[in-house]
Amino acid sequence: METVLKSHCDEQHPHQAEDFHGKHEQNSKLSAGIKKDIEKLYEAVPQLVNVFKIKEKIGEGTFSSVYLATAQLQTGYEEKMALKHLIPTSHPLRIAAELQCLTVAGGQDNVMGVKYCFRKNDHVVIVMPYLEHESFLDILNSLSFEEVREYMFNLFKALRRIHHFGIVHRDVKPSNFLYNRQLKEYALVDFGLAQGTPDTKIELLKTAHSEDKQGSCLQNNPTIALGNGVSVSVTAAKQIAQQSASKAADKRSNSLSKIQIKQGRGGKEDSVHHSVQRSVFGERNFNVYSSTYQENSSTKLIKQSKMIDVSSRKLVTKKKIISTKTVSNGAARKAASGCPSNLTCDCFATERVCSVCLSRCQQVAPRAGTPGFRAPEVLTKCPTQTTAIDMWSAGIVFLSLLSGRYPFYKASDDLTALAQIMTVRGSRETIQAAKTFGKSVLCTQVVPAQNLRTLCEKLRGTNSSCRRSQGEVPSESVNDSEGDGILEAKATDMKGWDQVPDEAYDLLDKLLDLNPATRITAKEALLHPFFKDMRL
Repeated sequence: METVLKSHCDEQHPHQAEDFHGKHEQNSKLSAGIKKDIEKLYEAVPQLVNVFKIKEKIGEGTFSSVYLATAQLQTGYEEKMALKHLIPTSHPLRIAAELQCLTVAGGQDNVMGVKYCFRKNDHVVIVMPYLEHESFLDILNSLSFEEVREYMFNLFKALRRIHHFGIVHRDVKPSNFLYNRQLKEYALVDFGLAQGTPDTKIELLKTAHSEDKQGSCLQNNPTIALGNGVSVSVTAAKQIAQQSASKAADKRSNSLSKIQIKQGRGGKEDSVHHSVQRSVFGERNFNVYSSTYQENSSTKLIKQSKMIDVSSRKLVTKKKIISTKTVSNGAARKAASGCPSNLTCDCFATERVCSVCLSRCQQVAPRAGTPGFRAPEVLTKCPTQTTAIDMWSAGIVFLSLLSGRYPFYKASDDLTALAQIMTVRGSRETIQAAKTFGKSVLCTQVVPAQNLRTLCEKLRGTNSSCRRSQGEVPSESVNDSEGDGILEAKATDMKGWDQVPDEAYDLLDKLLDLNPATRITAKEALLHPFFKDMRL
């Protein structure tokens, strides 16, 4: 869910934010489109008319729009509120689950709470406190190191809070963690994609989790070719043993099309869609597949031209020609059920997918979230995902803060994103970690892991000559008083970035642990030496 509680002061510098609202109150000129949207909202939910005066549209996403409004309280005080209008097509269960997350876990420890909720037919408006905040991108390179430390400390407090209730946010990123720099106030928002852990205390997330497991699945072992002859492939671990035994078998001459058949709701087969995936509730499908997977819609699955005397493959060789345009539901089920789970193939680590692999049950795994912030277990479609995915996202936020680069990762699809992670964390390390959660990652080149301190300092353009953790002092010295003044001024301008302690990069390393089972938790992060002098 892309909606954020964002005001126009996001586009202002911090020193301009103070007088923004005064100007905003005087500026009654709104665009015709926004005026029309406000009028439509009043018409859709007429209860709002007597309570709120909607001032401006301050955010818009795929599944909702956010408005700035004022409420006239009984005390006579006028309070600013954020009105989140969910689109009518949002699933009722998802809406109810988001509300329950806000009411149960929200309101403390930097987690956004909820004031009221209005509903009229299929229109729902959630009313939340309004937090004036700055744009992350605007303030990124002006933040001092101490401000970054406070920012991460408060983010971990919010994550500890929601994880205590068994809530996986799934979309942790700067635009969903509001920050008022002047007041030092923080708020984790937008639980539209939230899911529950197996022991979640949010009852509606338990129901949503069971709903998410239904329907079609994701593709088995996608492969993508990257630049400089590098390609990455991900395969379920259960297939590895089955496929490795087939390397000694005879190679088949014909290549089969890489197609997925999407099953319709009515039990009948719809027309074939290439790489079509079922969305999790509230999920935007960010995955853009390479043209490598695009095939002509009339492509057929052709039977083998010759018999192979392998008893486990006789079933495949006897298959008739199947047109992808006319495949029936019964035929697909028969094909899937007819292939034993231990059936081997010879397409492992090749640029094609055989009929044996196509007939296997495919894997369901949630992949909701924002590109660039998804954890490796999400990118490889691991079916078991925990609160550790939020900690990875927090690590990416920390990586952006330390390096001064945002967004740090930007990829068009999941496998490219995984390859980008390899460039920082290493290909061998990624492959080894994937094995721990049942995935096989293939990479045609060995990419070494980078030193996080060296990387961040190079990107930020700083050099930590003084390590606070080691108590070292800068080696540079200037005899004349004028030179001392220059050095002192330079240190002030650095805002502490020339004295980043080793603990910062140790915490970053633990947040970007490729293995979700050993990745640091929010509770552990708050106790890390990096925050040793900060109060919980």
